Amino acid sequence: MSLRISDEVVASVTREPRSEAPSARYGNALPHDHKVLPPPKKTLFEDIKHSMKEIFFSDNPAKEFKNKTTGRKFVLGLESVFPILSWARGYSFKSFRGDFISGLTIASLCIPQDIAYAKLANLDPQYGLYTSFVAPLVYAFMGSSRDIAIGPVAVVSLLLGTSLSDEIKDFHSHDYLRLAFTATFFAGVTQLALGVLRLGFLIDFLSHAAIVGFMAGAAVTIALQQLKGLLGIVNFTKKTDIISVMSSVWGTVHHGAKKRKKLFWVAAIAPMISVILSTLFVYITRADKRGVAIVRHIKKGVNPASASEIFFHGKYLGAGARIGVIAGMIALTEAVAIGRTFAAMKDYPLDGNKEMVAMGTMNIVGSLTSCYVATGSFSRTAVNYMAGCKTAVSNIVMSIVVLLTLLVITPLFKYTPNAVLAAIIIAAVISLVDTEAVILLWKIDKFDFLACIGAFFGVIFRSVEIGLLIAVAISFAKILLQVTRPRTTVLGKLHGTSVYRNIHQYPKASQIPGMLIIRVDSAIYFSNSNYIKERILRWLTDEDIQRTGSEFPRIQYLIIEMSPVTDIDTSGIHAFVELYKSLLKRDVQLLLANPGPVVMEKLHASMVTHLIGEHKIFLSVADAVASYGA
Repeated sequence: MSLRISDEVVASVTREPRSEAPSARYGNALPHDHKVLPPPKKTLFEDIKHSMKEIFFSDNPAKEFKNKTTGRKFVLGLESVFPILSWARGYSFKSFRGDFISGLTIASLCIPQDIAYAKLANLDPQYGLYTSFVAPLVYAFMGSSRDIAIGPVAVVSLLLGTSLSDEIKDFHSHDYLRLAFTATFFAGVTQLALGVLRLGFLIDFLSHAAIVGFMAGAAVTIALQQLKGLLGIVNFTKKTDIISVMSSVWGTVHHGAKKRKKLFWVAAIAPMISVILSTLFVYITRADKRGVAIVRHIKKGVNPASASEIFFHGKYLGAGARIGVIAGMIALTEAVAIGRTFAAMKDYPLDGNKEMVAMGTMNIVGSLTSCYVATGSFSRTAVNYMAGCKTAVSNIVMSIVVLLTLLVITPLFKYTPNAVLAAIIIAAVISLVDTEAVILLWKIDKFDFLACIGAFFGVIFRSVEIGLLIAVAISFAKILLQVTRPRTTVLGKLHGTSVYRNIHQYPKASQIPGMLIIRVDSAIYFSNSNYIKERILRWLTDEDIQRTGSEFPRIQYLIIEMSPVTDIDTSGIHAFVELYKSLLKRDVQLLLANPGPVVMEKLHASMVTHLIGEHKIFLSVADAVASYGA
């Protein structure tokens, strides 16, 4: 590191050490006339109350109920649980027209997708339609997003399919179906609990980079799984990793399996048209008798009750709860991300905790009515948005169309070819591979890129669960790395100002003769306090070596800029005491600049301010330099 000390600074700074009591004046007053004071003393109860409020009630949800009558509070309470009651009063025919068109549009998209996604979960096709009937209705009354379209999604369907089949190999058995309902129930309980307990911040531990990689890997895995339907392979692996899938495909080709007539040339951009045309073609030509695999049967009628099917005891209870928690978290992460994206586009608030309560209730009700895990679908939400939806009524319209389909149309899907459903899935998941986001991650943050790639390869080479585990592990590793190894930077003065900035970011910034100014860019905890102390001493040693033998004076003052230090614990206090003692041995005085209220309170309570000297704690770096450097 090279020294950057300007002639202007050298001329204005003497090489002789200053006395303990500063005498330089800053304008007409001593710079330390404005002392850094500890904040007003708080009791332990007040501290805990403040911390709990910031963690769980930072949005102050009770503010709307303040100074209201009991009747009004009751109405506001109902509106908070059922947001539809608040916006329905101003609902107009113009809004309904937009919602009606949007609902019909997403219904035409969701019906073929639901049939296909149910196959991903190894369930009969009608369960996908059941899910798109009940879940959107519940969400429309309880959700706060105006744009999100609810139903089964590819990633969660695949996750359920692989996780459930690991527990019960025969997915045609009744126990497999019961386990799916059990997982859905616990997914809903997980989501509801997160919302009621206001623990939504937990889903933020899954970083954006990890989500990008996880979704891309899941998209590739889902697309590969569709080779079974597209190529008409009978003996296909039940594993999801790329090696097992490609081995199945190669084995089929190698043994010269009879080629099936494939109908996946139909444009998948219009799923319903594809389904109608291909179904009609198969029915007329009876291609199913010539090797084309078809759906064969979709049960007609409305959702049957399934409360008695859920495992509340027995050997599958633990597995159902574990799969449900994982599926619930993934579904919630996807839904909240989609909801926030479209809420930002339309500039309206989205209450994350209300979303969790709505999603949780929706899946609990769904588990009792033969549905599996539902969440927000990105592709359908995008279509819903572009079709001009105004409110969640579009979900109600979609639900009614699905109900009519269940009551009237389902027998017509008997001849729908599986190849078309596979093509629909592939077309739907292509959007999950966000190459632009991956490139941006590489440009911005290499560690985020590593998290993304780790999640991606974990999904395609192992399984969805392993990919998710890698994503979470890398996200936590990044947090730990940032906490345990925070940045410390050397500051210099910008010419003609009293501003001090990073000398690497601003090469013309000049260091002060006889002084070293270091900024700590993190809270100081037990996990990083020793590292910060040692890093500061290394900075000091390196600077001393560079200044030895030069015309510049040795370092006599170490100024620590503490404005980024939001908190400090007992280990951090102990590290400061040790740093102070080490500096005494080197004949270097310690000065502090701009400690925050929490830090100042703890320094004062631990008597560190008395040890260092209260006259050596300043409002700014400029004050400290003016007092001891001139």
